[in-house]
Amino acid sequence: MSSPESWITEIRARLAAPAPAELGKGRGGKRAAVLVPLYVDAGELWTVLTRRTEDLPTHKNQIAFPGGRAEQGESPWETAVREAQEEVGFVPQTVVRLGSLDELETPSGFRIVPCVGAVPAGFVTRIQEAEIAEVFRVPLTALANPQLIEDRAVKIDGQERMLRVYHVGSRQIWGLTARIIQTLLERLGLAPPPESIH
Repeated sequence: MSSPESWITEIRARLAAPAPAELGKGRGGKRAAVLVPLYVDAGELWTVLTRRTEDLPTHKNQIAFPGGRAEQGESPWETAVREAQEEVGFVPQTVVRLGSLDELETPSGFRIVPCVGAVPAGFVTRIQEAEIAEVFRVPLTALANPQLIEDRAVKIDGQERMLRVYHVGSRQIWGLTARIIQTLLERLGLAPPPESIH
């Protein structure tokens, strides 16, 4: 990753083709979006994640990208940037739009568009303490390390499914956030081969 222009141009191209998948227009669901922030530090690509507080009614203590429910008339990008400003203090004017990833559906009835944006490497966070317990930064190489990825068999509603878990220090990233990370790594050509994951 040399100049900012070159990595931004490359990631935009990788996110644009093929176009991200959208859920059918006729499907219901509450519209939401998250911001997947990326920045380069010491020649390496990093992202930013949050851990939600234990006091929230849903998804308490889970690791997530900043984001939330769309307001009336908002585009996914507007939702993602507004929520990122409210939750962690990103200044909207400093977030550069790179593209988006496949739209996802949650069991709780949300349709979520992950919006990918470049943020300044030296950003300062301002946490919304009612919702966010911590903000942390992770290099994408750590998320792409097969030694830190686990495909775990779990039973959900009586059916066995494979759940992807990313281990980052003492933290475990799973669920929707893990699905977003997996798609991001695949799009950027960083995903480890399936046979290397335990």
